[in-house]
Amino acid sequence: MAYVITQACCNDASCVDVCPVNCIHPTPDEPEFATTEMLYIDPQTCIDCGACVDECPVDAIFGENELSEAHSMYPEINAAYFDKHPIGPDWPELPEPRPLSPDLGTLRVAIVGSGPAACYAAIELTSRPRVEVDMFDRLPTPYGLVRAGVAPDHPGTKAVSDVFRSALSKRSVQCHFNVEVGRHISHDELLQHHHAVIYAVGAASDRHLGVPGEDLPGSHAATEFVAWYNGHPDYADHTFDLSGERAVIIGNGNVALDVARVLVTDPDELAKTDMADHAVEALRRSNIREVVIVGRRGPAQAAYTNPELIALGRMADVDIVVDPDEVILDAASRAWVDGPDSEPSEKLKVRQVEEFAKRTATDGRKRIVLRYLASPQEILGGDRVEGIRLVRNELVADDAGALTARPTDRTETLETGLVLRSIGYKGLPIADVPFDERRGVVPNENGRVIDPETGSPVPGVYVAGWIKRGPTGVIGTNKYCSTATVDLLLSDFAGGGLVQPDHDGEQLAQLVAERQPEAIDFQGWQRIDKKERVLGSESGRARAKIVDLRAMLDAARGEAS
Repeated sequence: MAYVITQACCNDASCVDVCPVNCIHPTPDEPEFATTEMLYIDPQTCIDCGACVDECPVDAIFGENELSEAHSMYPEINAAYFDKHPIGPDWPELPEPRPLSPDLGTLRVAIVGSGPAACYAAIELTSRPRVEVDMFDRLPTPYGLVRAGVAPDHPGTKAVSDVFRSALSKRSVQCHFNVEVGRHISHDELLQHHHAVIYAVGAASDRHLGVPGEDLPGSHAATEFVAWYNGHPDYADHTFDLSGERAVIIGNGNVALDVARVLVTDPDELAKTDMADHAVEALRRSNIREVVIVGRRGPAQAAYTNPELIALGRMADVDIVVDPDEVILDAASRAWVDGPDSEPSEKLKVRQVEEFAKRTATDGRKRIVLRYLASPQEILGGDRVEGIRLVRNELVADDAGALTARPTDRTETLETGLVLRSIGYKGLPIADVPFDERRGVVPNENGRVIDPETGSPVPGVYVAGWIKRGPTGVIGTNKYCSTATVDLLLSDFAGGGLVQPDHDGEQLAQLVAERQPEAIDFQGWQRIDKKERVLGSESGRARAKIVDLRAMLDAARGEAS
């Protein structure tokens, strides 16, 4: 019996480190790791030891004979990866942890942000002696998109927060939540109190379509909708018009699929999750019956991952609709998909969509319609969104053989009152830190921030996560992104490249208390967490999120609200 990795895989790769026979790939030192949808276990090499099961932070690994019907495709998916990428004979050389000489004294590092990249950086730093970390977040609660981005109906993915909690609870880590860098404390002040600063602030903005009508009421970023239903305090008072029967989502990544699922899932099922109460109530009143997901390229190039697509097809009482004509690949696309250079994941995407196209819709059911080879041309309406005009695309191979979408002269119009753009996140500038406006990242070399005018590293300033590499990868991708940054930071410290801070941790605590009396430490967050779990238990769910800032602060102080 081989073990199998399934949908919940977060690419954390903790399983890779404990596998005694090197059967889990791609490993972080392999080029495929940067773009892989998930990790895979080679059934021919696996010795059924189960070490990976105990190590997986999101419970994504099962014995083959333990798989549910929903996961029945995953043995084939795991095995197919190794048909394309067979395991080589050499064992990968893992880098030894960089030792720090006691003569260097205590290293003090500030981490701005508390999402996956920030938490993984803290884990890596505090695995060594004589390292102290101060973590800052402008919100009262940690974990970034694990709390405010992961879909409520994916509780397994959120289990990775248990790993992060183990880092934040260490004595060598001090948490300063509800403290905004650039407002309560400056970049220069962080450097005065630390040898180095790691910015792991993610990508808080979104990309725009750039079409007429995009700013009409009823046109929103999907990221706003996600933050709203996940209880992000900045979006708790937002409203979305759910009075029409159709919603249109532009973009077909995993976020688009999450939003579509939420819009058509039975609200009674959503009420069992940690979705914000205001969102559940709004969805109870929703008239949405159909969600159209529009992708500009074909099924093989879709941005979503296969695990999310497979889960979409297994939704209860919801039809997944695909026009058979949109699945018929042109000669160039078919040659690519069937050729030796395509990835198993691309072949599976096409196969799944072809299967959807054969299904017959059931009268009266809600539906998710997957559209391909179409792009928005204009969002229509007077005082608000009334429809969207799409232009049909065709795939064209460039000189290198890559397929790109080119618009044709064919258009169509869909009536809708709600358009959500889901075409990617984008980073925002950080005060007093270089920024690349075009890419939406801080310019850097492997995590060292670079001054674009001189091309030289900015002493003591580093980045990790999406603000370093752009919004790519999944939760676990940040582990090795952050590890690479920390390794450079430690190298700079050991080589004498970091400036000794002028002030110590006690002086920092005094400064934060003066500037932000309502700062929340780890114990304060634990009180918020406990309160949410108690509120959740009263209604039979894991937690009920507190979304009001004042109520969060009261909970952090242990006060009744």
